[in-house]
Amino acid sequence: MARLPPRGAADQNEGTIQPEISIAGNHLTTMKIIAIDPGASGGIAWQCRDGYIFAAAMPATEGDVLAQLTSLQAANGFPNRVIIEDVGGFCGVGQPGSAMFKFGRGFGFILGVCAALGWRVELVKPQKWQKTLGLGTKALAGGKGPWKNKLKALAQQLFPTCDVTLKTADALLMLEYGNHQNQRSGL
Repeated sequence: MARLPPRGAADQNEGTIQPEISIAGNHLTTMKIIAIDPGASGGIAWQCRDGYIFAAAMPATEGDVLAQLTSLQAANGFPNRVIIEDVGGFCGVGQPGSAMFKFGRGFGFILGVCAALGWRVELVKPQKWQKTLGLGTKALAGGKGPWKNKLKALAQQLFPTCDVTLKTADALLMLEYGNHQNQRSGL
């Protein structure tokens, strides 16, 4: 798990950021985001109330996913934005139906945990968050390998003190997308 200091902390007189606080439903929230790239090769990124950013690879088991997400809420309170990548399944050469079934089960489990915690989830297509960040397309990058490396490089650039991996890069970039959306909506 990697930790990143709050953006702008060095510009503050005392090195801390005072988070904005708002009310969502019956929950007191602060300006924080959880971004989830579902799947075994995905990850979770979150921005805490104090502005620190963390990222971790997707936990290996459903029990570990449950523990990770409930501990996030216990430690940080109710999030004001939860973004989950809305990816569709594909069955065919290299992707048997059993793999898609396993992915769908994990995706549904994550949605169920978020619902049980009372989180409002935003499902965002990869093309949408990638377009917002001006990333281009996988085809223009030269295929899947160069594309994933491009995403990782951008995440490393945006979060230089974070230990960015191929598993956490997309989640960190979705977190950046969430910050863009918060700025656009005045949050």
